[in-house]
Amino acid sequence: MSAIYLSAAHKSSGKTTLAIGLARVLVKRGIALQPFKKGPDYIDPLWLSAAAGRDCYNLDFYTQSREEISQKYATYMDGMEMALIEGNKGLFDGVDIEGSNSNAAMAAFLDTPVVLVINCRGMTRGIAPLLLGYQAFDHNIHIAGLILNQVGGARHQSKLVQVVEHYTDIPVLGAIQADSRLQIDERHLGLIPSNESDLSEQIIQLLAATVEQQIDIEKLIEIAANASSPSAKTTGSSPYSLPKNPLRIAIARDRAFGFYYPDDLDMFRALGVEIVEIDTLNDKKLPEIDGLFLGGGFPEMAMEALEANRSMRHAIADYVEQDGPVYAECGGLIYLTRSLTWGAKKCRMVGVIPADTRMHEKPQGRGYVRLRDTGRGPWPRLPNEASNPVVHAHEFHYSSLESLEGDEEDFVYRVERGTGIDGEFDGYLYKNLLASYTHMRNVGGNNWVQRFVAHVDGLKGDRCLK
Repeated sequence: MSAIYLSAAHKSSGKTTLAIGLARVLVKRGIALQPFKKGPDYIDPLWLSAAAGRDCYNLDFYTQSREEISQKYATYMDGMEMALIEGNKGLFDGVDIEGSNSNAAMAAFLDTPVVLVINCRGMTRGIAPLLLGYQAFDHNIHIAGLILNQVGGARHQSKLVQVVEHYTDIPVLGAIQADSRLQIDERHLGLIPSNESDLSEQIIQLLAATVEQQIDIEKLIEIAANASSPSAKTTGSSPYSLPKNPLRIAIARDRAFGFYYPDDLDMFRALGVEIVEIDTLNDKKLPEIDGLFLGGGFPEMAMEALEANRSMRHAIADYVEQDGPVYAECGGLIYLTRSLTWGAKKCRMVGVIPADTRMHEKPQGRGYVRLRDTGRGPWPRLPNEASNPVVHAHEFHYSSLESLEGDEEDFVYRVERGTGIDGEFDGYLYKNLLASYTHMRNVGGNNWVQRFVAHVDGLKGDRCLK
């Protein structure tokens, strides 16, 4: 098996756009490519999935144990020829001062050669001490190749290559010339999701053409062949108890909502759940379903269209009021409040959560969170599960809730790290609705999918008995 860990010296080096183009190039060459993204992220994986034609999975030390990462990596690589792992932030960046959860640590753990992307704007000879320092800092990793990005022409490229070859032994795999067409617009410190862009396929094709012309793909494939094969064994069939009833659970997937971890959706399917996609902007009513999952996204970018679709807003409100089981995260939480205000614009939302949402210029909650489950939630506990477990997850929101009506008893989680809804609590509970700013992953002992499905199954069973 082959693998490449694509990292950078720092954030905004152009690593993601190169990863997208590289993924498409490798797939066009007939390579069975499995993309991965290090850390919690929805947007980059959406682009990588579109480029590779296969779901991109996240690997994260904070939410997963090393054993689980090894197991998941082996499972997703079963039948694949090559892994493309895109790092987050810089190669040595992370929340731990010792670097135990950094990209370098992940590359070392998976024994994968690193290809480093350097934004060379305004840099010539200075690239040498940077690279020498990176090589000397951690001998557990192997920086096997270098991609020069944002290069200012042939003369600039020649100088950079001469410096790298004179001072280091790192092969230069290519130089990407500065080109404004290669930039994917950013929002909230990240790329705009591919599900919002009508031009996403054109952008991917342009990135692929650039990568193919300006990077030595054959040399990169040769480097990737030095990676170690996964050491863990792949799992067989799901060990979890299947629902007693056939279940249909809807997810919102459209221009406003699209943040779902594919392994979470895989778990729904492994439990026999039929996933039904709905469009909150255009569908007029909910289909026949047993549960509803409103994931994250950027509803503020479609707030007028969401308001205009009164029929769907009322249908979801009625579903909640009639005790339908609903789980909502971040963007889904915003959609369920009374209103959404962004600057001078204010739009009506679903209205089942007694609060109003306001967008801000700066993040209101960002990064990893640690929640303590209070046990007040509607979802049943699984066998051998702690009564008040700690949940490791993440949040990223520029909005906050105003004038929220309720008290401590209306929340399922106490925030031990992070912001949540009010800095102290997260997981607002109303009837069979649970809504939070926190983004969950069905990993690390946080079996939220199984618990939610068990809840939906139990409610359907009760209705059948009636």
